[in-house]
Amino acid sequence: MRFWGLKNCDTCRRAAKELEAAGYDLERVDVRSDGVERGDLERFFEAFGDALVNRRSTTWRALDDAERAGDAIDLLIAHPTLMKRPVIEHDGALYLGYGADVRSVLIG
Repeated sequence: MRFWGLKNCDTCRRAAKELEAAGYDLERVDVRSDGVERGDLERFFEAFGDALVNRRSTTWRALDDAERAGDAIDLLIAHPTLMKRPVIEHDGALYLGYGADVRSVLIG
């Protein structure tokens, strides 16, 4: 299972802890320190569309209108913390966030 998140994100830490407790072996990617490959971002954007960009984040609020209007993939490469997280890949399926819907599929 691949897991894209942030080390200091409460949701990511909780998700990782629960998934590991459920027996998953996580291959973690820290979006800030490791970065996210363009190909992965393109797959994520294809799967989730605009939901991939966290428009409620502090980073988003700090951007000017020109930056916000730019290409989403380029924006996420320049500001990886704008990505909604975690993104989880398991058995060929992608999951965004760690809400009850994702937990029910992955943990039961």
